[in-house]
Amino acid sequence: MDNAAVDAEQLEGQAGERFRLSGPWRNTTLDTVMPKLLKMRDDFESRDPSGGCVEIDISGISTLDTSGAWIIRRMQLGAGEKNEVRIVGGTDAMRELISALPEQPPLPDKIVVRRPLMQKIFDPLGHMSVNLMQDVLAMSYVLGSAVRGAQSKEKRGGRASIASIVNQLDHMGVRAVPIILLMSFLIGAIIAQQGAFQLRYFGAEVFVVDLVGILQLREIGVLLTAIMIAGRSGSAITAEIGSMKMREEVDALKVIGLNPVGVLVLPRIIALVIALPLLSIIANFAALYGAAVVSLAYSGITFQVFVTRLHDAVDYATFAAGLIKAPFMAVVIGIVAAVEGMKVGGSAESLGQHVTASVVKSIFVVILMDGLFAVFYAAINF
Repeated sequence: MDNAAVDAEQLEGQAGERFRLSGPWRNTTLDTVMPKLLKMRDDFESRDPSGGCVEIDISGISTLDTSGAWIIRRMQLGAGEKNEVRIVGGTDAMRELISALPEQPPLPDKIVVRRPLMQKIFDPLGHMSVNLMQDVLAMSYVLGSAVRGAQSKEKRGGRASIASIVNQLDHMGVRAVPIILLMSFLIGAIIAQQGAFQLRYFGAEVFVVDLVGILQLREIGVLLTAIMIAGRSGSAITAEIGSMKMREEVDALKVIGLNPVGVLVLPRIIALVIALPLLSIIANFAALYGAAVVSLAYSGITFQVFVTRLHDAVDYATFAAGLIKAPFMAVVIGIVAAVEGMKVGGSAESLGQHVTASVVKSIFVVILMDGLFAVFYAAINF
């Protein structure tokens, strides 16, 4: 017999039924008998027998595996709720296999885990606090290792490669100029247009020059440039270091006696410290030019009047207030990007997650730092 089979009959001389099982009861042969078993189960339950005897005769089974034994075990447990169930026939090994299977009650439809309200509130906060502390420690480690230099031992100290710094300056600075120019020009034009539109009600459109000059030089210029660099160069740093870590190139640097952070991170941080202030200056000029163009077209303020008014409205302190922030923001962007790059695991999914985290964290820290500088400037009346 190639397939499993089952037949039902009444027990002689007593209330109950006998189920005769025959054939090979294996995983590959049970598909033919399952529909009949389900129908027999429904018929058996519809008669609602109780207090009788159910006999499962397995003497006709030729071979039995765990799948077949589990079906028989389920028959035994299902019929045994209201009846006496006996398993007869078969070999000792078959009966032992059936009896060895555990009794598993049906699982509830949905397991609902109810946690106390305070746990729901403080558990995420605890995880965030631990992750924040780990990030701070990792940033401190990266900063210290970068300052230490390229060599792995302090007594041998090493300097950053000039060629590497120049190469990173080309990638992070020179190639970023077009997008910085375009975005800053548009931002300056938008600020001028919106400012002139509102000041027109007071007959003070000329003060749009003061608005754009102070806002751009103190805040918007360096802040937007740092955000664009965080998205452009910060993500690139994380992706480069992360891909090197995936290919075990970082471990190779350790093997040959070099400090990976000093070799990979220090040139990038130095390049960012040089590039970000210069890009901020370029962004300021582009934004002011955009504001001048819009002021001429929208309010009739000529370039000569714009420059004269700008000279009277801003001074060196206004320009320096924004430029001082740039190196600090550059260091933060580089360190955050490097930390996320060093966290990358061995999968492309991990790389994508940490690149995203790098950009988000860098932008958040840059905005936070800008706010701290604003409070500091107000405290010292700068």
